[in-house]
Amino acid sequence: MNRPATGFPCLAIAAALACWLLPQTAALSQAPAASSGRVVGIAFVGRMVSNLDRSVAFYKALGFSQDPAADPAWRTDPVVGHLYGVQSVPGVQTRMAKMFITNIDSGQRFVVYLRELKGLKRRNLSNHTAWEPGASHFGLVVPDAAQLWSRLQSSGMLRARSWGGKLIAPPGQTKGMLAYITDPDGLDIELIDQRPAAPPRDGRPGRPGLLPGVNHVGLVVLDSDKARAFYGGLFEGRQQSPEAPWLRGDFYDSAVGGHGNILRFYNESFPESASPGSHMNVELVEFQNRKKPVAKEAITDIGVGYVGFEVHGLDDFLARAKTAGARVVSSPGIVTMKSGTREVMLRDPDVGGFVELFEHPRT
Repeated sequence: MNRPATGFPCLAIAAALACWLLPQTAALSQAPAASSGRVVGIAFVGRMVSNLDRSVAFYKALGFSQDPAADPAWRTDPVVGHLYGVQSVPGVQTRMAKMFITNIDSGQRFVVYLRELKGLKRRNLSNHTAWEPGASHFGLVVPDAAQLWSRLQSSGMLRARSWGGKLIAPPGQTKGMLAYITDPDGLDIELIDQRPAAPPRDGRPGRPGLLPGVNHVGLVVLDSDKARAFYGGLFEGRQQSPEAPWLRGDFYDSAVGGHGNILRFYNESFPESASPGSHMNVELVEFQNRKKPVAKEAITDIGVGYVGFEVHGLDDFLARAKTAGARVVSSPGIVTMKSGTREVMLRDPDVGGFVELFEHPRT
């Protein structure tokens, strides 16, 4: 089943109001690339944590399950060292948990990788704001946001960004249904209550339903034109609407705990790699009044997030990404895992957002 890419929430905080107030626009296809390398779809997100056990407990409380096939024991892994560009640091060890949740509309698992490292210096970036350039998030639709909110609060796991530590009601409604929370390392999650589809009414367009699962991934950018050229142009995301007015007001501030924000957003739709018939947005959020240099960070730092894309023709696609301004983190470049999967970590040309590209072995 196709996930409606034009509906609420695109960035539920910003896109929600736009989806209520602006007319919906048909998706616009980007021009296809001329060469063979191409994106298959969004596959996962990853998060660098300070305490794996604590993070696993938190994500389980959100409704994620832990894949028992992924051994969370400490180990020395030269391939991971090359992927993260720390292969020259002696004594680095890592452990990882593979968390997943089923996206109801596609019936497929969406994975969040949690990774802890030791044996190297790691900056702690857990105190960043939701509007920090380069900050990432993902949207999680749940069956009952209020109930989950209450459970997290009673267990001491709730880290709310929203005004008053409460779920926020969209304009014209009274029920709180969305807000930003953070995981134990300050990485943002946009918690969203599920909702049924609504038909057109009183001159407003109809709204698609929201089913439980990971709904979108997001990135705060500095230059939306540059970011769109990369994720929309090179990666061939499907632009959801050319309209991106600057937005402001209590609704936009309350859910992220800010004051005086002025923002706009663009959504680029991609297939889910595990279910090409379903789609997920990469949400590029630009704050007009939060421009500042991007904080220096390494992929191994605490509180860093990244998104994984499956590609076909990795060598060709990576060459084009480098030409487009991407910086390669992995050393010396593409690395091959024991499974035969080839991977590379890079940074986008705008805010240095981390992107992992991978290609499965041919069978």
